[in-house]
Amino acid sequence: MIKKRISIKDIAKLTNTSITTVSFVLNGKGRISKEISEKILEVANANGYEPNRMAVGLRTGSSKVIGFIVEAIGGPFFGAMAKVIEEEAEKAGYGVIYCSTNNNIQKGKDAIRMLSRQQVDGYIITPLKGLEKEVQDLVARDKPVVLIDGYFPDLDIPHVLVDNYNSSYEAVEFLIKSGYRNIGLVTADAELIQLQDRTRGYSDALKANGLKNEEKVILKIPFDADRDKAVKATKAFIKKQKQIDALFFSTNYLGIMGLQSITELNLNIPGNLAMVSFDDNEIFDFYPPGITTVKQPAYEIAKSAIDIVLSQMGDKKPNISKIKLLIPAEIIKRGSTITLN
Repeated sequence: MIKKRISIKDIAKLTNTSITTVSFVLNGKGRISKEISEKILEVANANGYEPNRMAVGLRTGSSKVIGFIVEAIGGPFFGAMAKVIEEEAEKAGYGVIYCSTNNNIQKGKDAIRMLSRQQVDGYIITPLKGLEKEVQDLVARDKPVVLIDGYFPDLDIPHVLVDNYNSSYEAVEFLIKSGYRNIGLVTADAELIQLQDRTRGYSDALKANGLKNEEKVILKIPFDADRDKAVKATKAFIKKQKQIDALFFSTNYLGIMGLQSITELNLNIPGNLAMVSFDDNEIFDFYPPGITTVKQPAYEIAKSAIDIVLSQMGDKKPNISKIKLLIPAEIIKRGSTITLN
């Protein structure tokens, strides 16, 4: 049998006090005697009392909850960040509600609307093109908002993310310095600023090193393409562009599908084709011979984001609109890349 959740009314009966008195004690308001306060708190703790966050939010305008809206909460990158954000929020007395958009604008709008109804105090959001108005409305209502893993170029909203451009530039330059000269790119066909920055880093690294930057060696896979279609497209691309000696994948899910594609083509890594993927994943560590990756600093991004949001929760709110943090990534070198003679 599920145990009934104890209410303020129940605590009042158990302590022979009024609902108002219990409410004052639990919310730290009013002048209640130490003896009665201790009695109420003892009963509340003994019975596992937890405030109804939605009711508290409607009454006070503060729910002690932070909304975390990301592309996919089940992914390793966002999952790692969620753990940090939850731990840091809990230390400050806040809960976290998680929402995934799957890069669907309507899902993003619905998530913001739902969290707004619950009087969420602050937001950490992975931005989508098309959500500008909803995010601006949150800021206009004086809600702390921090963007992660992307940003809106035309809006003055704080953001924290990996340095996508320079990290991609360095990864491609690493391939070039290792001796690779025909480097292809596999990326998602989505209007995400982070992917655009990674593509620019790839292109600029080629140009800076005197190599051709050709559209024919860039494969853009629709973001919502299922696995079979993505693998089929990647295999066709590799078979057609036989001159390619290395591939740079702009996301880890594309990198994982790239591994399947290369395996099904019976190609050897790195003998036939070298490979680097943006964003590390444990499969890249275990898949022979190990896949070189650009590792995003998940902890640093999450810690910075939650710190910025929490800094806005007090009475004194510093101006955070100018905070634009780009955190360097780390290239994890594994067996999928070698130094060519």
